[in-house]
Amino acid sequence: MVLFLLIPAILRSQQQDLHISIPMKNGIVFYEKTYELPSGTSNEKASGLASAWIKKTFPDNSSTILTGSGTRTVIGTGIFKVPVSESGNYFWVKMKVVIAFRESGYTFQLYNYYEKPIEKGISNEYSKIEYRWWDYRQGKPWSPEDKPLFGGIHHQSLQFMQSLEAAIQ
Repeated sequence: MVLFLLIPAILRSQQQDLHISIPMKNGIVFYEKTYELPSGTSNEKASGLASAWIKKTFPDNSSTILTGSGTRTVIGTGIFKVPVSESGNYFWVKMKVVIAFRESGYTFQLYNYYEKPIEKGISNEYSKIEYRWWDYRQGKPWSPEDKPLFGGIHHQSLQFMQSLEAAIQ
């Protein structure tokens, strides 16, 4: 009888254990934040700082600056490592980095996330993170490494946002 009383508490704790707040937009993992430019900083100067930030943060990847009427956009690819186990397994995660500048501010976006597991017996190909994320949110993780993977993606994405903001200040 006591077991039946404990089942709802056990299920709630399992659901809470799986919860990680990764933002989604149009069905994809999508981090986005808008900032104001520091006073006296032009779009040109800020986009140069953003391009330098991408090159420093993701040294193996390049960035492109696109210009239009009153706008500048810095586009690049970011790749980072997420350790997921004591045995040395990890994931390479790559995503698109877009920093769009307007007259008084800029918007930072990270999206098109792909994961590539590095462990014995697993294919070493990149795949869209949304497939794995969907199953994880439904309470069907692919492996025990999903929680540290998604926690690492979330933490690192927020760190990138803070780092860029500091670079443009």
